[in-house]
Amino acid sequence: MTDETTTGERPSTPPHDPDLLELRTPAQFKALGHPVRHRIVNLLRQRPATLGELATALRAAKGTVGYHIRVLREAGIVHLAGTRHVRGGTEQTLALVSRGFRLHEEATAGPGFLIRAALDEMLPARPGQAEHTLLNHLWLTQDEARALITKLRALLPPPGGTPSSAGEPYGLLLSLYPADIPTLPSRPSGESASRNSPS
Repeated sequence: MTDETTTGERPSTPPHDPDLLELRTPAQFKALGHPVRHRIVNLLRQRPATLGELATALRAAKGTVGYHIRVLREAGIVHLAGTRHVRGGTEQTLALVSRGFRLHEEATAGPGFLIRAALDEMLPARPGQAEHTLLNHLWLTQDEARALITKLRALLPPPGGTPSSAGEPYGLLLSLYPADIPTLPSRPSGESASRNSPS
């Protein structure tokens, strides 16, 4: 089921978590902004993998995947986790440099980047498959907004994790953002709203 609704929070993790890579440089956002590299990162969230394993999972040529791995390594997102000799060659195992990511508070590209990433991986629901998308608008004070962000963060599972053999992948995007919505002035006290009746 799909509702026309949007929820908005700048999804980030409290800054004290040392196991998360802080995204802030243009090179990092450019590296993660390509759909193939985004898919590689999603694969490596599951476990370290070889170039051959990544190419098989992506149904892509090793040369293509190797190029995208190089971009991710140069941006400091992926690193070489190990090597071993196979059939006269060397097989490399690649891994993410951290168990997850968070946005630096000054990363202006952050919210839009996350929304585009979610749209790139969003699939149409199959008949009978669970799905729910919502857009809503709230009028909040800054204290109320911060309290809501705290509650939304508590809903998120920890990053990473091994896929469940019984489950399917789902995306969860929580976003609380300042909205460009005009506001009507208040009516003078005592003035009631008038309704137009159909003629």
